[in-house]
Amino acid sequence: MRERVTRRRFLKRSAAALAAPLIVRASVLGAEAPSNQLHVASIGVGGRGAGLMYEAAGQPNAKIVAVCDVFQDRREKHAANLNQRYGTNLCTPYRDLREMLVREDIQAVTIGTPDHWHVPAALLAVRAGKDVYVEKPLGISLEEDFAIRREVQRYGRVFQYGTQQRSMSHIRFGCELVRNGRLGKLESVEVTAPSYGFEGGSLEPEPVPEGLDYDLWLGPAPYRPYTKDRCTCWGTYWVLDNAHGFIGGWGAHPLTDMVWALGDDAGAVPVEYEGTGKFGTGLFDAPFDWDIRGKFASGVAFHFTPGGDRATIVGQRGKVHISRGGLRTEPESLMQEKIGANEIRLYESNHHMGNFLDCVRTRRRTVAPVEVAALSDSITQLSMIAIYTGRRIRWDAQREVILDDPGASRLVSRAMRPPWHL
Repeated sequence: MRERVTRRRFLKRSAAALAAPLIVRASVLGAEAPSNQLHVASIGVGGRGAGLMYEAAGQPNAKIVAVCDVFQDRREKHAANLNQRYGTNLCTPYRDLREMLVREDIQAVTIGTPDHWHVPAALLAVRAGKDVYVEKPLGISLEEDFAIRREVQRYGRVFQYGTQQRSMSHIRFGCELVRNGRLGKLESVEVTAPSYGFEGGSLEPEPVPEGLDYDLWLGPAPYRPYTKDRCTCWGTYWVLDNAHGFIGGWGAHPLTDMVWALGDDAGAVPVEYEGTGKFGTGLFDAPFDWDIRGKFASGVAFHFTPGGDRATIVGQRGKVHISRGGLRTEPESLMQEKIGANEIRLYESNHHMGNFLDCVRTRRRTVAPVEVAALSDSITQLSMIAIYTGRRIRWDAQREVILDDPGASRLVSRAMRPPWHL
């Protein structure tokens, strides 16, 4: 039987993990040495989380040695599948991530939980000495975004944000066109993200299904009775207790592309936000429609709405339309531009998970580090605050504070259900 995890034991083992070297010579431990073989764990293995797990498992010299999920059938099924692949009982299933994270042999984790668990799980992993790949969106409050950025920097961990469009060559080229002035002076930016208009969802309490640790699924979220729709994929995206809907759940992709094109710094974040949103009814109460307008410190106009997956950057000499599906420019001749050796060349990654695991080995920064994740996600958070308050929100991007609005400033954090905390 596994040892019962206590706070003292967890902290003690976490400290030991931080002190231990990540690289051990192969001559000491053979072909399975950490220097040759990364041991990865996956937290949350339903839907997208399972996809991340198998992406990592498919990379050279990386093996999934643990899977953690509050659904018993999920964790046991995926552990069995991986063990069949490996031909040995290498992968262990866990219900509680705290029990798994005390393992000193785990070097990195993928996090594909519901949104409200992204930052709390990442904080536990980082403090236990693990590198983290965190699915988007980052957090559900500005306070969460800044907490994980601070701790990743404090512990020197490798972080990859799950915005895989940064590992697509056409996205990189579109951003390089903007960075190198091919559009001339910038005039406006328009960002669109899909929204499938989910409304409804059952509010009728039901017994918790056997094999689900529902209290742990809720974790830091407010207690609510279990319903048949709450723990589904769409339930976790469209319930405000757990997420922001697709304004963050998909908006993270084009917003991160926009931030890349505009400089990956505080100047790439708008400083004013004003707009409206339409909220769902029933269980699915997140906004399914929104219209956010604002501006950057440079005076460039910003507009964020549903309607696709695209960041459009407009300048005096042309436009670029950057999306997962492809890159389009106006005029078309911009597509034939060459980026010179002495011009700005952006980070080249051609496989997002592969980039993360390579950086775990080399300790290099990833293509989507935590600083970028916090910048991008802050746009979602401030857009939501503008919708909630119905007021113009003014943001000091250097000091990262809301200006002259105490009521709005209180919305930068969310209460967490004890004993969970940042």
